[in-house]
Amino acid sequence: ILVAYFSRSGNTRVVAGQVSRALRTDLFEIVAEKPYPEDYFETVEQARQESGRGYEPPLKRTVADVARYNTVFLGFPIWGMTVPPVVRSFLTGHDFSGKTIIPLVTHGGYGLGDSLSVLVRHTPQAQLADAFSMQAPQERQTITRVMDWLSKVQR
Repeated sequence: ILVAYFSRSGNTRVVAGQVSRALRTDLFEIVAEKPYPEDYFETVEQARQESGRGYEPPLKRTVADVARYNTVFLGFPIWGMTVPPVVRSFLTGHDFSGKTIIPLVTHGGYGLGDSLSVLVRHTPQAQLADAFSMQAPQERQTITRVMDWLSKVQR
């Protein structure tokens, strides 16, 4: 069993880590070759542009021997109602034929979006199991709350 995940803010990392520890699996972090910007809003814009043109950014590394795994828990946040472009790169860059993929999805309140259909399109020879889905704290909400508070404090 492999737990592979992408996490920007850490929410998905926590879920993936918990699953990996509980099941004693290998853990693989999906990382873009060129990191996403530190600034949340810049990342949102970059992801929107990448998704809009179907761009899949190169990965920093791949799973050396994905063939040895029968089951892959795939953790990712929902970005713009879909799978982040870097996770699409991960799916395209590995052969998941005959494997079971179990999504571990964090989101900001809008649910799974079109993520399950994206997974099916990118891994047509795999079996997709029921997803774990959890609303997690949003970076955008945190930024907004802090800025609202600051505007009151600075009066």
